Formats: sequence, C-alpha cells, structure tokens
Amino acid sequence: MNRNVVFTFFLFCFVTICRGSGTDIALDAKATLLHRIDSLNLLIYTCLLTLTVLTIWVFKHRRVSWLHETGLAVIYGLIVGAIIRYAGSTNHITHINVNPEPGTTYNLSVPPDMLRFHFPASLPITPGDSPIANKTYAYSFRGEIVNVEQNEIDLKATFDPEIFFNIILPPIIFHAGYCLKRKYFFRNLGAILTFAMVGTALSALVIGALMYGCVQLMPASLASSFTFLDTLYFGALISPTDPLTVLAIFSQLKVDVNLYAMIFGESVLNDAVALVLSGAIQNYETRYSHDGGFEISGFLGAIGDFIGIFSLSLLVGALMGCLTALMTKFTHVRDWPLLESALFVLMSYAAFLIAEVCELTGVVAVLFCGICQAHYTYNNLSSDSRNRTKQLFELLNFLAENFIFTYIGVSMFTFPKHHFDPWFIIAGFITSMLGRAVNIYPLSFLLNLGRKPPIPVNFQHMLFFSGLRGAMSFALAIRNTVSEARQAMLTTTSMIVIATVVLQGGAATHALDYLRIPTGQGSNEESEALPYRDVRSDTPRGGGDAGGGQKARLARVWGALDSRLLKPLLTHARPPLTETLPAFMRPVARLLTTTHQYTQGDNTLRRTDSDSDLCIDDPQIPSSIDPQQLWPGLVDTRISVEGITGSNI
Repeated sequence: MNRNVVFTFFLFCFVTICRGSGTDIALDAKATLLHRIDSLNLLIYTCLLTLTVLTIWVFKHRRVSWLHETGLAVIYGLIVGAIIRYAGSTNHITHINVNPEPGTTYNLSVPPDMLRFHFPASLPITPGDSPIANKTYAYSFRGEIVNVEQNEIDLKATFDPEIFFNIILPPIIFHAGYCLKRKYFFRNLGAILTFAMVGTALSALVIGALMYGCVQLMPASLASSFTFLDTLYFGALISPTDPLTVLAIFSQLKVDVNLYAMIFGESVLNDAVALVLSGAIQNYETRYSHDGGFEISGFLGAIGDFIGIFSLSLLVGALMGCLTALMTKFTHVRDWPLLESALFVLMSYAAFLIAEVCELTGVVAVLFCGICQAHYTYNNLSSDSRNRTKQLFELLNFLAENFIFTYIGVSMFTFPKHHFDPWFIIAGFITSMLGRAVNIYPLSFLLNLGRKPPIPVNFQHMLFFSGLRGAMSFALAIRNTVSEARQAMLTTTSMIVIATVVLQGGAATHALDYLRIPTGQGSNEESEALPYRDVRSDTPRGGGDAGGGQKARLARVWGALDSRLLKPLLTHARPPLTETLPAFMRPVARLLTTTHQYTQGDNTLRRTDSDSDLCIDDPQIPSSIDPQQLWPGLVDTRISVEGITGSNI
C-alpha cells in the first residue's frame, strides 16, 4: 500500500514536471530545427564554392578561357537556386496575423523596429500544458512580405544585406587598395581619376535621365512608383564596374600593363565613388526634396555632401594606415609575427567601422587605408607578416568575390522581393551601355588633348568592353527593397551583373583579338606587384598621362615629400628626419627616428621596400632635389635626396 502511494506520488510529480517543461522542449526542438537549416544553408554555399574551385582547376588545367570563375559561380548559383525554389520543402514558416492598435503612430512609411508579442498567464501553449507565467517574445523587423507561404529554406538562403557591407565587401576593397601601389597606376593616374570620378558621375547622370524618360513611357503602374531621384539612384548603383574576368585574362595573355592599370584602377575607385554618390542622392531626397522635385540649393548641398564625405572618408582611412605604420615602427610587435598580423588586420577593419560610425563611407576609408598600409606599414612588417597578410587578403578576396556571385545566382530564385518587368530590364541594359560609352569616349578625347602618348582607339574600345558590373552594384541594389521601384532595380541589376559576367567575360579573349590588342610579348619585371601576374608594357618609359616634363614637377614634389618626410617618419627608411628637417625641429626629429634608421645601410630599403617602383621613373625627373623646395630656410642639411626614382620612394 505504501509503495503504491509513493509510486503514484512520483508519477504525479513526473507528469507535472513534463507538462511544465513542455514549452522548453518545444522551443529546444524549434531551435534545433533552425540550427539544422542554418547549417544546411551554409553547407550549400560551401559546396558551391568547393565545386567552383575544382572547376577552376579543371579549366586552368585544360587552358579554358571562355568562362571565368565568377561566371562559374553565377551559373552554379542559378542552378542551386532553382533547385531550392522548385524542389519544395515541408518546413513552412508559422505565422500569426497582427494588426496595429487604433491610434498608433506607426504606418507603412515608418514601421516599428520590433514587435513584442505578449502571452497572457492564462493562455497555455498546447492543450494539456500547465498555464505559463507572463512571457513576451520579440520579433525583429525584416521588411515587407511578398509570399506568406515561404518556407524556411527559402528564407535562410537569403542574407541580411548589411552582411555584404559590413563583412564581405571590406576585404574585397581592402585587397584592391593593398595591391594598388605600383608605378603604372601612378603613370595613368590622371586618366584613372577622370574615368573613375568624372566618368562615374557623368554615367550615373546619363543613365538616370534616360531611365526616367523610358519609365514615363512604361505602364502607369510602374511609372507612378519612380521619381527622377529613383532613376538617378539606379544610375549611381549600376555605374561601378567589376572587370575581374577581363583582368584575369589580361594577366594570362600579358596584355599592355598601362591598359591593365587603367581598367583596374578605375574599377577600384569607381566603387567608392558610386557608393558616396548614391549616398549623396539619398541625402538629397531626405533633406531637400520631399516631392521628387529639383532644388538648386539642395543640388549644391548634395555636391557638398559628396565632396565632404569622400574627403573625410579618405582622411580616416589614410590616418588609420599611418597610425598602423607608426605602431609597427615604434614597437617591437614584429618580434611576434602572429600578433603583428592580427594588429594589421584589426586596424585595417577599424578604418571601415570608424567611417561607418561617423556616418561616412567605410568603403572609401578601407580602400585608402589599404593603399597606405601597402606604401608604409608593409615596410615595417616582419617577413612572416608580409607573406601572411598578402596571402590572407588574397584568400579572403577570392572567397568573398565568388560567394557574392554565387549568392547573386541563388537569390534570383530564392529572394522574395524581385520584380520582373521586361521593359525596365531592357531599358536598364541599353542605358547602362550608353552610360559606359559616355564615360569612356568623350573623356578619352579630352584626355588625349594633353596626354602623350594618347589612349589608342582600340584601348578605348577595350575600356568600354570591360564595363562588367559586379559586387558593388548588387550590394547597393539589395540594400533597400521596400518599394516596388527598388525591387525592379534589384532584379534589373542582378540580370545585368549575370549577363555581363558570363557573356562579356567569356568574350574577352575574342575582343582582344578583334581589337588587335597585342598579347603575349615579353614580360614585366614588376608584374608580381599587381594582383594578377605576367603583364607587360609596350609603352615607353616616358609614357603616361601627361608625358615628359608636364608631369615631372608633380612627381618631383611628391617624391621629395614622400622620401624626405613621410617615409622616414612612418617607416625605417633613410635619410632619417634628423638630416631632412629644419634645425629647430631636431629634437622632434630625434624622437621620431629609430636606431635602425641610423645604423642601416643606404641600400637596405632598396632591397626591402615594397614600393620600389611606385613613382614614375621618367628620365626627365632629376636624380636629386634641392632641399629649399621642401623646407625654405633649411641650410644645415647633411645629405641630398638622391634617386627619387625607383626604390627610394
């Protein structure tokens, strides 16, 4: 009898505990299911990247050049996206319809950031469970729902757009800046800046104006959702280029290095310009124009925003690069290469985050941080850290680029906010080509008026052909897809990216043959500095943007400033500051000069400097600089600047 009572008591307690823990068990099961779906999603992308790598190896082994790795990633993404979309899934998302209370201050334009769903104490979760205490669950804002019956795999196959800007884009942009430090970039700096800054802005304006005219001829349902600022924003996001495919073929075929430098330099800088330009357009719409109209004061304010944000972002990146150089110069962190490499990576990423926190543009900051890191910090690093940072960012760039192109393919089927309008897509293709043409041909004509040697016509055609769209265009388009206009922009941008990467990238070799651009003749002694190797130069040493004496003074002033002040300050380069600064600054100079700078030989930097060929090594640039050009009144200088061409800069 007593045993039965004890058994019944324990059975009652066990049933009560099980009922009370039913909620926790259900939540654990839900969390486990979500974890499995997340793992499956990451596994899909990992397998896609693995398949892309293996196919690239096969293509390289078979010397296949008609399809680049980015095109492969897009095609594989399209196939897997179609499978996910049409294979179906039994894991449908559960939902509850919630309506706003009467008198709420929130509306369609300003939705709440979070919903707090309150469960009363008297409401059990499932029949048979014990009543639960007051519980409130929070649901974050994700955006407008297009398909209520969307399954969890579809949902998990799409990422938060901020992941692209905060995690994936920074290593891509930094890697571009980290490689952008050789002399052919500076030889063609005038053309690169013209195409990247003036050309990108001009292209955005032309595309925006033409698209606005085309939209007005489309059905009223679509035309009513677009303002001129919307089409101008589309012009800004579709103007940046990403000619990875073309550049890879250039490196394999040893195409003229000046053509390579112009295409690569423009693609690096126009990403930053397009991002700042799109932000300026958004600021104009927010601050000055509430009805889509034009205001001259707002237009001038937007131009000021563009110049100010770009300049301040550049300054943030440069200062972080210089700060890293000082830290690696005046500390002994190089004795621990792992810590040194970690410091290098963290300081570089901090440049991006600082700019974003200050409402600037992190992409611009991390780009110029990479340039400064390559020009100064790299020379202070130990050999282990040099190799590690180069290989690390090369690997991150490769994985990030291919992941984005894979995701573009997958998202064509899984992203719920696509708006397919054939007329808008056709107009987008045509206007993007016209915008690229306006970028290249008129500006090339103007540049050739003062450029010796001029940009040949076949080079201009190749510059036009290299206007592939890529990661930056897609990232800008997917960042905001709330309105129907932005959804149409995303769909059109994705289609343009896919078409240009697969078709134009595959036809690059044939374009070189058709345009009769020489390939495969000789090699270049500094090809290892560029992100792709074995490019050559058919241009004489005196060639470049302005030719001869027209550019000598600019190169002379910059070379003197860099070799006599910046390099000795930020690196262990000679001559030390005690020999170049005025006499009244000698105490500061001694404080900023290391023992290594006094004791090393004059040829040390020549052997180790990463920028041994950074400056334009024109015969017209003299081999020495008068100290009075830099420091008026300086009479007690013990050495002159010698050999500002080549390795001393």
